[in-house]
Amino acid sequence: MRRKKRKRLAAADRAAQPDLTGPNQRRSMDFMSDALRDGRSLRLQNVVDDWSRFCPIIEVDLSLSAQRVIRALERAGEPYGLALSIVTDNCTEFTSRALDDWAHQRGIEPNLIRPGKPIENAYAESFNGRVREEYLNQHLFDGPQHARELCDAWHEEYNTIRPHTSLGGLAPSEFLAHHSGGHARPSDAALPEGACSSTASSTGTHPSTKARV
Repeated sequence: MRRKKRKRLAAADRAAQPDLTGPNQRRSMDFMSDALRDGRSLRLQNVVDDWSRFCPIIEVDLSLSAQRVIRALERAGEPYGLALSIVTDNCTEFTSRALDDWAHQRGIEPNLIRPGKPIENAYAESFNGRVREEYLNQHLFDGPQHARELCDAWHEEYNTIRPHTSLGGLAPSEFLAHHSGGHARPSDAALPEGACSSTASSTGTHPSTKARV
């Protein structure tokens, strides 16, 4: 059979991102999926600062609604502040009315990439690759709490020990300490309680495990 040529779509103009000079100017956010030992799906919400590569929070649970995404961002903002802009793809959790309203109320600029262009969320994609290779592929999780405990250990190592070539061989917290320039330094504070956890109950309490930077 004769092969049918695929129609080439005209690419839309890609807006240039402004240069970053400090933390919290722009963060990237994305979801990942994995599976527990019993076959249940596991979801992760990853957030990373584009300037310092510092990860303020990873939300881990069986499912993550738009409200859970907002609560995770609020928890990350308590010790480190909120970002001026958040880069995301076009999945339903990120395009929901609830998240859009929250961002507007907080003065945060949503920055949606073009559909089918994950390269435009390169910082999140790069971080996802490390999470997959160094955390998810290394463990078989018995349950959500087990996954969160192992995530806390990896999260601490990533922020405080793991060197980054893009940061001159420094870990994100070390890079922030050397280039604070008067900005808030995550290395001076502990990660928020449950930095790799979910809301433990409707009262908003969190598991006791936490990682420190």
